[in-house]
Amino acid sequence: MPETVSPSHTAPTEHACWLPRHLRSAGAARRELRRFLADHPGAEGLLPTGELLLSELVTNSLQHARTPRGRLIQIRFRLTDDLLRIEVHDADSAEPALRDPADSDEAGRGLLLVHELAAQWGCCPRNGGVGKFVWCHVVPETAAA
Repeated sequence: MPETVSPSHTAPTEHACWLPRHLRSAGAARRELRRFLADHPGAEGLLPTGELLLSELVTNSLQHARTPRGRLIQIRFRLTDDLLRIEVHDADSAEPALRDPADSDEAGRGLLLVHELAAQWGCCPRNGGVGKFVWCHVVPETAAA
C-alpha cells in the first residue's frame, strides 16, 4: 500500500506530499485530502467533488505521464475561503488534452469529469522546467448549483 513519501508541513490552509507512481496512490491521495479537510470546519461540502477530481487527476498522471522510473508525483491542496485548489505534479511536460470518447469506450473520461465538475482547471509548467502540474478549483456543492 503506498504511503506518502514526504508530507510537507506548510500553513494550516496548505498541504503537499509526494506519492509513489503506484495504482494505489489515488486512494492515498484521497486519504490525504480527507485528513486535510477534516482540520477545516465547514469544508465537508468540498469533499465529494474534491475526492473525485483528485482521483481523476492522480490516475491521469499515473496512466499517461511518461516519466523516468522512480519518479514521484506530488499532490498539493490549498484552501482559501470556500475554494479548494488541488494540484497534481509530475515530471512529464506534455499537457493533457480533453477527449471526446465514444459511448463504447471504457476509459478516457477523467479529464472530461474535471472539466465539467471543477469551477476552473488548467495545466502549467512546473518551476525549474521539469514537468507540469494540472490544477483544479473546487467549490462547495451548494455553491456550484
